[in-house]
Amino acid sequence: MNIDKMLREARAEEGDRIEVASKFGNVKGVLMPKTASTSDDVITLKLDNGYNVGIAVKEDTEVRLIEKKHTSSKPAHAKTEASGKPIVAILGTGGTIASFVDYRSGAVHPAVSPEDLAASVPQISELCNIRTKMLFSMLSEDMQPEHWRKIAHEAANELNSGARAVIIPHGTDTLGFTAAALSFMLKNLTGPVILVGAQRSSDRPSSDAEMNLLSAVKVAIESDIGEVVAVMHDSTSDDRCAIHRGCKVRKMHTSRRDAFQTINGEPIGYVETGKISMAGQYRKKADSGQVEVDDKMDDENISMILSYPGLGAEHIKDVVIDGTVLVGTGLGHVSNRILPAIKQVIARGAFVVMASQCVNGRVNMNVYSTGRDLLDLGVVSAQDMTPEAAYVKLMWVLGHTKDRKEVKRLMATNLVGELTE
Repeated sequence: MNIDKMLREARAEEGDRIEVASKFGNVKGVLMPKTASTSDDVITLKLDNGYNVGIAVKEDTEVRLIEKKHTSSKPAHAKTEASGKPIVAILGTGGTIASFVDYRSGAVHPAVSPEDLAASVPQISELCNIRTKMLFSMLSEDMQPEHWRKIAHEAANELNSGARAVIIPHGTDTLGFTAAALSFMLKNLTGPVILVGAQRSSDRPSSDAEMNLLSAVKVAIESDIGEVVAVMHDSTSDDRCAIHRGCKVRKMHTSRRDAFQTINGEPIGYVETGKISMAGQYRKKADSGQVEVDDKMDDENISMILSYPGLGAEHIKDVVIDGTVLVGTGLGHVSNRILPAIKQVIARGAFVVMASQCVNGRVNMNVYSTGRDLLDLGVVSAQDMTPEAAYVKLMWVLGHTKDRKEVKRLMATNLVGELTE
């Protein structure tokens, strides 16, 4: 069935209110734009309750126009170039914030074109000129270190070619890892690099996608931040978003809209009712020079191991190559039975960094005997770094040096705000 012909005969266009009749009943709603991921035989309507629904069109399907749209706004994919507006680059990676629903399977999957990405919140074209580029169309659990490098170089290229800021829509599951990696890789930032995600897809009335992205745009065009940050909901209501430092942010809930928190600190700012207020110390953007990328990382031989009752020595010896972040209990503890294995891997040249499963608080291996034994073996404290930041930092440090004293010095040095003094 030719859907375009059916809509033309009904004089129905995107944004019009229509009724679709089939053997399954009649459904009324607003005709939504067709995206690159929309099936050819599906009409998408936004219902009165705010949800979207896809209707498979058959030979017996009929479309009736109920009401024309009230405005004569441009199609969602139209681009507006206006002099005087700042340029903001949007580098798509996928994730819920720029996702669309496959109404055949009901699955939510990433947008697959820059046009879809820009159209997800078309209001941003009123605030700035947009450059869009889809780097990847993937779920964030598939993100790997090579993707971090690609994002870093593309972000630097955009800033060095005139963009005021770079926004990176990203899946929430590994957003903290990517934000930490970019924090270490990007130097002399002339504008903010902003990661933004959504906990709930845009077809849901409770979606946080629009507010998060619009808040990210506000940070992009109005702030003087020269860091990698993440902008996400700060409460379960639609009242404000927080601006988190990229190397201190962590996802702390599976589904809440305010899932992201700054760990062992406070957000550096907030966006509330469209206005930015800075609440903490932050690095301001560089006035001159080129943004540089330092992406040397030992990303193949670094691991992260959770300490748990039953963790065996053989696992430590098999998994640890160049280095590992042990995510220990409490102040930074592991079972005494794996101490000989830790000693063995350190003796053969590996580096072991201790973080805590508690997330909040600081590793302190001076308090109890197990901690002191770990220090004697040469285990390095992650202090108050998140496990994600410690993992990425160890990759980055070992990409630059394998000298034991220098590695310990760099891991203990606050390089990009990952440590709280």
